[in-house]
Amino acid sequence: MPIDPHSLLRDLFATAIDAAHPRQVLADYLPSERSGRVIVIGAGKAAAAMAEVVEKEWLGEVSGLVVTRYGHGAHCQKIEVVEAAHPVPDDAGERVARRVLELVSNLTESDRVIFLLSGGGSSLLALPAEGISLADKQAINKALLKSGATIGEMNCVRKHLSAVKGGRLAKACWPASVYTYAISDVPGDEATVIASGPTVADPTTSVQALAILARYSIEIPANVRAWLQDPRSETVKPGDPCLSRSHFQLIATPQQALDAAAAKAEAAGLPSLILGDLEGESREVAKVHAGIAKQVLLHGQPLKAPCVILSGGETTVTVRGNGRGGRNAEFLLSLTDSLKGLPGVYALAGDTDGIDGSEDNAGAIMTPDSHARAAALGLSSSDELDNNNGYGYFAALDQLIVTGPTRTNVNDFRAILILKDPAQ
Repeated sequence: MPIDPHSLLRDLFATAIDAAHPRQVLADYLPSERSGRVIVIGAGKAAAAMAEVVEKEWLGEVSGLVVTRYGHGAHCQKIEVVEAAHPVPDDAGERVARRVLELVSNLTESDRVIFLLSGGGSSLLALPAEGISLADKQAINKALLKSGATIGEMNCVRKHLSAVKGGRLAKACWPASVYTYAISDVPGDEATVIASGPTVADPTTSVQALAILARYSIEIPANVRAWLQDPRSETVKPGDPCLSRSHFQLIATPQQALDAAAAKAEAAGLPSLILGDLEGESREVAKVHAGIAKQVLLHGQPLKAPCVILSGGETTVTVRGNGRGGRNAEFLLSLTDSLKGLPGVYALAGDTDGIDGSEDNAGAIMTPDSHARAAALGLSSSDELDNNNGYGYFAALDQLIVTGPTRTNVNDFRAILILKDPAQ
């Protein structure tokens, strides 16, 4: 049966998302003893969907409060769902963070807290540290997002400017038992990096946070510098007794999503290669993918066409222009510019949360004729890349992918379908 490239790529994307959705993964990890009272708190793009699962599965008394991104909510009956801004925090995120702290204050050893954590929690649960304003955090966050800093670097700074991150939320819950269930959206699945690790020990330091800000030439006000030079800015470190009753469990990872997509491709008769959880500049990562695609077509290495190349992770974009687009549109635009219509190569790049950066699309699709069609419209892939205008480029081609919020998040998903050159 002939392959429909568009349908196949979209099926792979949907399969990856479904494999990491809370409705598929959370219930099996909840405590076997589900009677009695539990307080549920949560933060992230999947927090509302996770709360729905807890409400359905918990037999005892359940109540609580979770925060998710605008548009990513759910109709829970017992757990309150609040929406706030991402990727730059707003006052709604600050207000809900204060309420979460109040909710877990003055607990006892007999209390149980379930913390539902997923990507996006860093900006959604936004309570600045003492002497720092929300405006200070917003400005620094915006600068980091444009700088090309990695997610680990950004979260190191966020943790040291926060009253809840870097283990501080677990400290506030002490001596209650805390059970964190996390969906990873970071390369390496490090617990301390996922949403800036509110309930786990943090090995990074305030000195490192200052060094990161200096590395990317980010100006900071005197009060922020003073705080980062104050010993009180240090996060909760490994071995702290307040973490002895805090338990952390990963329930979904980017690798699970990639494995599911690979199985789907192979069921369709297409060998697949998973490149893994990647970091780096989106445009540079795209050049590597383009090189692999060329090698497949020209030399049958590392796989022979037809095949699928898969990757995930979180790339970065150093903003140079005034265009629109997130990491995935930037990746595809750079891929298009590198391949320049190479026959037989199709690609999809999208964010598994359904939102590429701050736009309304999840990502886009590239086809062998994308480069030529865009040129016929007067669009230069290199010029648009210089302007960081991946969204505009693929919108003009009607090749954006719009899914709406998926209510999960294992970060970027990239699939390159390589068919035999029809001219061969």
